[in-house]
Amino acid sequence: MKRLFILAASAVVLFACSNDKADEAKTTESTASATSEKDKKLQAAEFADAKYVDWGKKMNTQFSSGDVDGWITNFADNAKFRWSAGDSLDGKQAITNYWKNRRMNVIDSIQFTDEIWLPVKVNTAQTTHDMPGVWLLSWYTVHARYKNGQRLMFGVHVDYHYDANDKIDQIIQYIDRAPINAAVAKK
Repeated sequence: MKRLFILAASAVVLFACSNDKADEAKTTESTASATSEKDKKLQAAEFADAKYVDWGKKMNTQFSSGDVDGWITNFADNAKFRWSAGDSLDGKQAITNYWKNRRMNVIDSIQFTDEIWLPVKVNTAQTTHDMPGVWLLSWYTVHARYKNGQRLMFGVHVDYHYDANDKIDQIIQYIDRAPINAAVAKK
């Protein structure tokens, strides 16, 4: 009787183990199928290549050192520079003229600290005015000294959009320009 009980218990255990493996195989197959379906469906957004972070840091270094000519090489000819208040510059030449004048005649020195960079590839626009493609989002603190001796420290958020040739065709700078305008105003 004891042997019969042990034999029956062993059979139940073996049978239970084989069912788990079959269930596990079914679960693995369904998970793999769902993953491949998910991979086939394009995500609305994803991380972009980290090279864009390097490019953004290089641009800040170029601008900080006064190399506006090197800085502007990152822009497409049809680039648009937008500020959050609605002002804008259209075209690489307009951006060059504004920032060369600003950097050489208004800003004495400028440094960027506490930088945060996030490269994002937007596959599907979320609104009608969004642009698909690669965006480099950045946040940092600006330490500026102006030619008139005034100093200013402020936070800024900048979005860079890259075209198919990896040139910036749109830049949006979210900034409160009132303190800057006050700092550079002739007294």
